[in-house]
Amino acid sequence: MSPTMNAVVTPQSLVDHAVATSTADDCIAIVRDTTSANLRWANNTLTTNGVMHAVTVTVVSFIRGAEGVSTGSVTSSATTQAEVTALVQAADRAARAGAPAEDAHDLVRDRVSADWDDAPVPTDIHVYDAFAPALGEAFGRASAGGRVLYGFVDHESTTTYLGSTTGLRLRHVQPTGHYGCTGKTADLSQSAWVGGATRDFTDVDALGLETTLAQRLGWGARRVDLPAGRYDTILPPTAVADLMVDAYWEAGARVAHEGQSVFGQRGGGTRIGEVITRPGVHLFSDPRHPGLECAPFVTATTSDNESSVFDSGLPLERTDWIRDGKLAALLQTRHSADMTRQPVTPMVDNLVLSVDDGRGSVDDLVAGTGRGLLLTCLWYIREVDPQTLLLTGLTRDGVYLVENGEIIGAVNNFRFNESPVDLLRRFSHASATEPSFSREWGDDYFSRTATPALRIPDFNMSSVSQAQ
Repeated sequence: MSPTMNAVVTPQSLVDHAVATSTADDCIAIVRDTTSANLRWANNTLTTNGVMHAVTVTVVSFIRGAEGVSTGSVTSSATTQAEVTALVQAADRAARAGAPAEDAHDLVRDRVSADWDDAPVPTDIHVYDAFAPALGEAFGRASAGGRVLYGFVDHESTTTYLGSTTGLRLRHVQPTGHYGCTGKTADLSQSAWVGGATRDFTDVDALGLETTLAQRLGWGARRVDLPAGRYDTILPPTAVADLMVDAYWEAGARVAHEGQSVFGQRGGGTRIGEVITRPGVHLFSDPRHPGLECAPFVTATTSDNESSVFDSGLPLERTDWIRDGKLAALLQTRHSADMTRQPVTPMVDNLVLSVDDGRGSVDDLVAGTGRGLLLTCLWYIREVDPQTLLLTGLTRDGVYLVENGEIIGAVNNFRFNESPVDLLRRFSHASATEPSFSREWGDDYFSRTATPALRIPDFNMSSVSQAQ
């Protein structure tokens, strides 16, 4: 039997095999080794649990020609050298058949992670060793109080290996966890939700979640119906995260440069350098931000307006998107940076919003409100107008009426129409920034956020929603 047949297949060996096998002029291979563990519960009973393992391989091939460089990218699950060979051949064919890429740049060269040779870091069901027993206690307490709990927790560990024919050998381990629990009254007439993100579940208190849900369902014992209109409204950190993630995703430099977004000038050019929010507002990303750590290098599997396969391996640092109210940067590839003549500032997989005079918590904002609304989270958010970043969506699982600094009942749900950029100009009060979680986007797309609560004096509840 040949030495190759006896060799242990590792993510590193799959990367090395891909770049060695490609017949293209250059090749980038990205291997992601992911394990995940989850628990699900309903009616105060644990219903399912599971552990999964997947290995995904992306091969990007580059062919140089007289008119430029064409690329081909193929992604699939693969665990053997034969499967990787098939991906390489498909990527090479796609590159040879493709048109020259407009974002072509020299590939990043000669960067090697010190831990490149380390094995993937897995997760397993033991990540819930402390959480699961406490969840059982929460079930008992909810049942005794006439409440029913439904929910889901998930923890993933993804180890990414990125290698290239130009000498890249980069590795990153990303733990990602989130939790969400909905509480209902026994007759299912009321619901409330709590959720958040975590790296390892050591900071998630199941009994604390149940206590919060019990309090919110208690607030809902009194129902007040209100019409559509503009209300003094407190957005908790989770709802602020819902909106800020949307703003971040729409901050592409190329689209702005072409005058097609809220961050662009009519007729062309970006608004970088302009005041777009209140002074003292800062929006930034930092791959080393405590508790929100993420990949410190670009990993692009395809090219679009906000990312480029040619940029894979570029180092990522803290980037200020809004600094003291001024637009400081937009999502830039090297290609868009050539167009805008701005620094290269690729997307980073976290987002932090802070306000210089933000202090206290949601409770402090409630205590200072004469009459207004406290939201829980937003849902089904969609863009209405890219020029203003006007969004529409629904409130969900708890809208509460505040009078004289106290919550006195629950009100009906609404559809809202607001722009997150405009809200950053109009808010009257902000709490301290804290780790947050977008219910709309956090489960599947973007979970690493830290935001304050914001009080908006005239939040636009455009219509009453029939959603319960």
